[in-house]
Amino acid sequence: MEQLANIIDDLQKKVHFVWRNPELLRLALVHSSFTYENRGREEHNNERLEFLGDAVLELIISDYYYRSFPHKTEGELTKMRALTVCEPSLATVARRLELGRYLFMGRGEERSGGRERPSLLADAFEALLGSVYLDAGLEEARRVVLQQLADIIEEVKSGQTVRDYKTDLQEILQRKSADPIHYFIIDEEGPDHDKIFTAAVEYRDKRLGWGRGRTKKEAEQQAAKMALEKHKRNNAMKSNSLISNA
Repeated sequence: MEQLANIIDDLQKKVHFVWRNPELLRLALVHSSFTYENRGREEHNNERLEFLGDAVLELIISDYYYRSFPHKTEGELTKMRALTVCEPSLATVARRLELGRYLFMGRGEERSGGRERPSLLADAFEALLGSVYLDAGLEEARRVVLQQLADIIEEVKSGQTVRDYKTDLQEILQRKSADPIHYFIIDEEGPDHDKIFTAAVEYRDKRLGWGRGRTKKEAEQQAAKMALEKHKRNNAMKSNSLISNA
């Protein structure tokens, strides 16, 4: 109990928010692998809070960019939002808060590097945000989001941030046509608390790439990355062919 009290105290100082119901914060820190290894003693994990936090985060960031940039198009706003709430961005915030060290997780997950895994850290930040929303409402959640993501938002506004491969691929393909891009989860491996997903990306009934990840989002990003790399190689081959035939 003393350890939990110290964790709550540390995080409240780092997030600049005091939970009226500390149990919500504790739940936000419980990874599914911990409940899997402690069945009977621990019944709940942070997945529902992550689901809620993801939706709250998208709403807050969408609202912020909509109000801040009245002349940007829907497509431009979508790309800015995607860059802000993508896994690498959220994992960066989670590392700054040291969420990895505070998480309750199974021994197997911890041995496999779970405390540093970007997908797990990003999910933990979303769960934490979900707990803030339930504890104090949307306005407090907005304050926490805009404060914790302030540097990332500035990077996005200045065009200096991590790549969102799905958005990059969409921009390239939709220069040719507005045909939709489809992502599919084609395989899942491992137990529920430690799954590996395999995703594929298709366009005009042609498979462009595939990728693997600890979350569906990560697998889709890796599939888009492979498609972009293939596109780059194909363009380079066409360029070399033109040069050799000149």
